[in-house]
Amino acid sequence: MVVESIPKAVGFFYGLLAFAALAWLWYSGRFTRRRAMPFLVASAFFGFLVFAPVFPYQLQAVVLQDTAALGSPLPMAIGGLLAFIVLALVFGRIICGQICPAGAVQELMHLVPVKKRGSAESRVPVAVRAGVFVVFLAAGLGLSMNLLALIGLADFFNLTVVSVSFFVFFSIVLLSAVVYRPFCRYVCPYGALLAPAASRAAYRLRRTDACIGCRKCERACPTGAARPDDGLGECYLCGRCTEACPVDGALVYGRGR
Repeated sequence: MVVESIPKAVGFFYGLLAFAALAWLWYSGRFTRRRAMPFLVASAFFGFLVFAPVFPYQLQAVVLQDTAALGSPLPMAIGGLLAFIVLALVFGRIICGQICPAGAVQELMHLVPVKKRGSAESRVPVAVRAGVFVVFLAAGLGLSMNLLALIGLADFFNLTVVSVSFFVFFSIVLLSAVVYRPFCRYVCPYGALLAPAASRAAYRLRRTDACIGCRKCERACPTGAARPDDGLGECYLCGRCTEACPVDGALVYGRGR
């Protein structure tokens, strides 16, 4: 379905505009999961329309120096990827939450009303993803191997249903109905770079003195990032915790811890 005549820069500019809008919603206290839904749908649409901003694949193309896949000069692509890492350092992982099409299709699939499984533990997925990241770099830099192509990320958004790889990523998306974002949490190489930045974000979700310690936010969080001692590197700013919180003003998005 990807329309090659449309520049991939269109997806990048959409990402910037969507990021600004979502950051404002969080900062102003107006963010809700209902208001995030149009962004998830639009992001998935841009994934199928121009295959951008699919940040993990664009990082793969940078590693391989594949300017044809990037649709832009290499320095520009590197600058764009670094810019969103800096934005994560300021505002958290908004890019993962509602903007990256790979994350958006998984988030939408997770809304399917079936019994959810999998642990909300954050340390194990982080360790697995770190190992995958090392393999990703070794394969790309040492063997010029496109691992994300083997997983089927590009074939999925191109709707290349005759490819075996298409069904690999399609299976991951289906798995997202019961396991929260398996690709984002266990595989995504760009997420491995965003997480350390987000763990030190200037603006983040934090508890105030109004918190009554009911732990409903912790039970609602699908990544285990709502615990008081968590660094929020795995917080995708999905809004489940603020939606579950029964006390107004107990869990807010703002500057500081």
